[in-house]
Amino acid sequence: MMSEHNRQSPHFQGWVLLAGLILMAACLRAPVTGVGPLIGMLQQELRMDAATAGLLTTLPLLMFSLGSLFAATLARRWGLGVTIFGALLAVVAGVMLRSAGSVMALFAGTAVIGAGIALGNVLLPSVVKTDFPDRVPMATSLSGIAMGVAGAIASVCVVPLALWFGWQVGLAAIALVPLAALAVWALRAPPEVSPSSVEHTSGAALWRSPLAWQITFFMGFNSLMFYSMASWLPEILAENGFSAVMAGTLHGEMQLASALPGLFLAPVIARFSDQKLMAVAMALLMSAALLGLLSYPGWAALWVAAFGFGSSGCFLLAMMFMAFRTHSPIQAASLSGMAQFLGYLLAATGPTLAGGLHEQWSSWQAPLLAGVGITLLMALCGAMAGRDRKIAVS
Repeated sequence: MMSEHNRQSPHFQGWVLLAGLILMAACLRAPVTGVGPLIGMLQQELRMDAATAGLLTTLPLLMFSLGSLFAATLARRWGLGVTIFGALLAVVAGVMLRSAGSVMALFAGTAVIGAGIALGNVLLPSVVKTDFPDRVPMATSLSGIAMGVAGAIASVCVVPLALWFGWQVGLAAIALVPLAALAVWALRAPPEVSPSSVEHTSGAALWRSPLAWQITFFMGFNSLMFYSMASWLPEILAENGFSAVMAGTLHGEMQLASALPGLFLAPVIARFSDQKLMAVAMALLMSAALLGLLSYPGWAALWVAAFGFGSSGCFLLAMMFMAFRTHSPIQAASLSGMAQFLGYLLAATGPTLAGGLHEQWSSWQAPLLAGVGITLLMALCGAMAGRDRKIAVS
């Protein structure tokens, strides 16, 4: 049995902090994106129409937005560790409820998952700024790798598990990751600083800051595009002749490609005084991927990988902006809350609008072209948000 001395040693706690960050990040994508490859099966098994199935992909984004309003307040009141532990508990409970077998449980569980992930999404920059203040790019990059790998494993495995054991087992298996994260977060040492003593920054200053709005739209447009693709990519591929298994594999490839920016982003960013060029390059890569998928769908493996790579790069840059452009962990949480409240509110419209455009035009051409325009706007926002500046404290 591990002694209390060993548990409190700096070396052990350093590894606990790192493992806790990685496992926490792994829980922030897979529980939601793992549903995409099973949408067709869920519609058939539970007799849901397309509109109801679309709500299943939109509901988590609405919960991400709503939960973002409370994350910073909860962290100030209860502390970062306790709040994240509660968020992970919510994700586990939601995954199990979602797998119960009924339509009502499916939607209720999805809402609980969304609320838990919302807290984790908002507080991730604060965890990075608190636990790794001198290694923000490295810690953020590792978070991105964890999200991409976990999302890829979920997307690739969920269809075979559902075919072999039923969709309930396929979705319930995702609970293994947040359970592991809970075990690690339980080992963290108690905080030395009480939550109430942490510097508080007026939220009103953020809403008046042009820089905060630039970061918000950069993240929001990226979230809109990522979750639209995560929801509809299997259908886009199916319309171009890909089988359900291959579509699920390519869906997983998009998730796996999203892990790659974490491998090189930290050392590259260290060479520059700001992140303008990197933000613009990642957004334009998404534009090129959408144009490629539209023009040469037979090369989908290339375009899907490029889209996942660019979107993850933009997400990681947005997370870094929240640490680089703020003065304290609480200000980072407040900025994260603003960006994710508005960003996910915007993203929640994506799957529904994309589906509506597809129905109106009987083709995925219009949604993909609209996506190109949105990613070009992202590039403009990234060029402004990537400048080396900080948001005023009050």
